[in-house]
Amino acid sequence: MKYSDVMVEWLVQLGYTHCFFVGGGNIMHLVESCSRRLTCVPTVHEVAAGIAAEYFNEANQGGRAFAMVTAGPGLTNAVTGIAGAWLESRELLVIGGQVKTADLARGQVRQRGIQEIDGVSIVKPITVRAERIETTVDRATFADIVESGSRGRKGPVFLEVPLDIQARDVDEVALSTEISLPAGPATTSAADIAALAERIAKARRPVFLLGGGVARTTTDALTDRFAEVGIPVATTWNAADRLDSEHPVYFGRPNTWGQRYANLVLQQADLLIAVGTRLSLQQSGFNWQEFIPGGEIVHVDCDQAELDKGHPTIHWPICADANALLLDLLPQDLGEHADWLAYCNQIKADLPLSETNNTGEAYLSPYAAVSGLSEACTGDDVVIPCSSGGAFTVMMQAFRQKAGQLMITNKGLASMGYGLSGAIGAALATKRRTILIEGDGGFSQNLQEIGTATINDLDLKIFIFDDNGYASIRQTQMNYFNGRYVGCDLKTGLGLPNWQKLFATYDVPVHTLAPGFEKDAAFLETFNTPGVQAFIVPVDPQQTYFPRIASRVVEGGGMVSNPLHRMTPELDETVEARLAAYIPK
Repeated sequence: MKYSDVMVEWLVQLGYTHCFFVGGGNIMHLVESCSRRLTCVPTVHEVAAGIAAEYFNEANQGGRAFAMVTAGPGLTNAVTGIAGAWLESRELLVIGGQVKTADLARGQVRQRGIQEIDGVSIVKPITVRAERIETTVDRATFADIVESGSRGRKGPVFLEVPLDIQARDVDEVALSTEISLPAGPATTSAADIAALAERIAKARRPVFLLGGGVARTTTDALTDRFAEVGIPVATTWNAADRLDSEHPVYFGRPNTWGQRYANLVLQQADLLIAVGTRLSLQQSGFNWQEFIPGGEIVHVDCDQAELDKGHPTIHWPICADANALLLDLLPQDLGEHADWLAYCNQIKADLPLSETNNTGEAYLSPYAAVSGLSEACTGDDVVIPCSSGGAFTVMMQAFRQKAGQLMITNKGLASMGYGLSGAIGAALATKRRTILIEGDGGFSQNLQEIGTATINDLDLKIFIFDDNGYASIRQTQMNYFNGRYVGCDLKTGLGLPNWQKLFATYDVPVHTLAPGFEKDAAFLETFNTPGVQAFIVPVDPQQTYFPRIASRVVEGGGMVSNPLHRMTPELDETVEARLAAYIPK
């Protein structure tokens, strides 16, 4: 058999069902082999292939996907997707072509083979493992490389295969060595579980913070138990879909761009149990010294380096699998915290998700748009809130998720242009209606994949926040440079499309939304009709985005970020005294 045929057969045995790719001469054998055994989805650009594969796997509906790119520009185009999966600790296999082994430059010259570039060296810092196969490895070795990214802290794997290795005739039976299963995840001892349970029981104001390392299957299994325990639960943005927004102990998504009530609840904890989150600077606040100012932090993560990084201050680091720990911990007696839960519910009731912002009369408030979309969506929808900019932060502040929904984003890299490619991967994985919310600037960076969505007949609803440019960049230039706008909108030279004409070239219907659209019969009929549809949300270019964490000038002229509980605009003193009683002054 041809070695590429054998490799693809091994991928099928490992559970792979889909391949996102852009064809090229240096992967021609792999493309041909994949076409016989896998669902192959061509994308217009390689960055879309990597992002779509990441979101396909994150949707986790059975089956796995990988990206395949040719040598040279194929690999360099895919680097953004690899970097995003690395920062978010997500599984992503990228198989790259390479020139024949005889044509490799091997550092002697810059390039020998056509399109040759050292892909392994480029991506090694942002992968769990990067290997070039210069001989035909056996099944056990191949599986060990491929599965490196799914063990421990997940991450991308890059496998580069020269053209002559792909085409080599091999003895499949001789290469079919037994695959050995790796050891399972680290578990927490019964003594530590008991000690943690006791610590929680003694706390007056405990809060759970669940991160993306906590699987949906875990929270599904523990949904009723969380309610019985009666301890407030908050989630990071990567775990936004782990609990229903109406769950009795759900208290939002704290963050520097988080929900005000969620930040206030979190900051008043005397014990934070952070599980499956790395507690990044955006999560704990750039002023991490004032994170959980009156309490202690138990931090559970599978990566010891995250526990040791020094910010925020951790009082009990536990290096373990987040899911195993929660499944062992929740059945324990965690004490009685009814008064604390009632207090948190008062905070939640008194602070709305959407606060006062400036929206011109001719425009639709993005907060109102997200609120209406929350109402229109069902529990079976997949929601993709892009990954950066105003559309993203408004979604994470104002969207009310429902039980059963999937929400997937990539915020670590915070790259514009992720949304459409990610939505394509998630839609193909789930075969469910997929809702994409993206800014006009971000959408423009990968708009070529509209064709991928239409040719695959996806049920994809695209909502574009149209504010004539890069809202976040424009806001930064307004706040810090007195409105000296440079390259941020149509007036300063940024070329954006006419949406009606653009979507018409792909035969995609376009609709412009107005206030109250979620009650409009025509919108609901369109929204509930399968297929690709585009909806334009006219957003004021001068739209304000509050609440948020701002910086303040300190003695000596320096700047320091406010802690999570002090969002702009600040609360009325009377309200703050009532709802932030346990935050040290």
